[in-house]
Amino acid sequence: MQIDERYMRRALQLAQQGAGHTSPNPMVGAVIVGPDGKILGEGWHRKCGYAHAEVNAVSMIRDANLLKDSTIYVTLEPCSHYGKTPPCASMLIERGIPRVVVGTLDPFVKVAGRGVQLLRDAGIEVVVGVLEQECRELNRRFMTAHTIGRPWVQLKWAQTADGFIALPPDAGENPLHMSTPVTMCLMHRQRSLCDAIVVGAATARIDNPSLTTRQWPGKSPLRVVLSGNLSIPDNLKLLHDGLPTIIYNHVKNETTGAVEYVKMDTDAPQSWLEDLYRRGVTSVMVEGGANVLQGIIDAGAWDEARIEVSSRQVGRGVAAPVIDGPVAARHCIDGNVITVMRRR
Repeated sequence: MQIDERYMRRALQLAQQGAGHTSPNPMVGAVIVGPDGKILGEGWHRKCGYAHAEVNAVSMIRDANLLKDSTIYVTLEPCSHYGKTPPCASMLIERGIPRVVVGTLDPFVKVAGRGVQLLRDAGIEVVVGVLEQECRELNRRFMTAHTIGRPWVQLKWAQTADGFIALPPDAGENPLHMSTPVTMCLMHRQRSLCDAIVVGAATARIDNPSLTTRQWPGKSPLRVVLSGNLSIPDNLKLLHDGLPTIIYNHVKNETTGAVEYVKMDTDAPQSWLEDLYRRGVTSVMVEGGANVLQGIIDAGAWDEARIEVSSRQVGRGVAAPVIDGPVAARHCIDGNVITVMRRR
């Protein structure tokens, strides 16, 4: 078992290289080891629509006969269905690999144990559950989405030391700047890892944000605005930059260029979260404002919260959301404290 864990750790290292590029697919790493313990091939899933980790690992091996005495270590159960690529379980059977070690099963309904069963039915020895917790943690967004039928939800906000996330409208300084250049860069990294980013109408109206990833290499998320009565001005950046945007509202269904208006109950987080899941979104970052954040907290529809607290005090303004949960991590960066909470 210790030997299996050693190679699975290497597979986890490889899988992490796909961060921010594979969604809505999971990050997966694969390592092929010969009977003498030498690594023969390695691979990871580089991008959605591209070859899977197992295929990339196998393609490194020029002598196919070596596969017949080898073990492949895969962080996630090999797929068993045709998507944008053929099923990896069938490929492993065809290549004659006699032993497959799997980190964790895939909760996606089209796989969900079928990949392992295909392998076992073909007479292949399959070991499941090596470093399972680490493998599930790697893909916690994917795991959550396909287990409970809604995207993994990350709440994010910055607040002053005295508990405010914005000044009153008459204060003349909105948005209220509390992040440092380093913490802002890290926030953009978090954006690049999520499929969608969500704000309320007030945040869109007051801040007029772009909601794009600019200070970290990677994709920009789908923008989502919650505006029940469509109380947002027509001159917002996100209405005219040509990037995909969904506006959930109580008024109309309509598509104008890259902007889609979807009629839905914006006060019920589960409704629009389930709609995003049906669209293939497996993770969202919610950036505000206070009412949107608190509504999601009260509904219990969140999985992680990243709260940045600056040393600045303003004395008045919009109070920060109230949240309670186990602390997973805490970091001090440039004098600001970032606390990460996890519900599960």
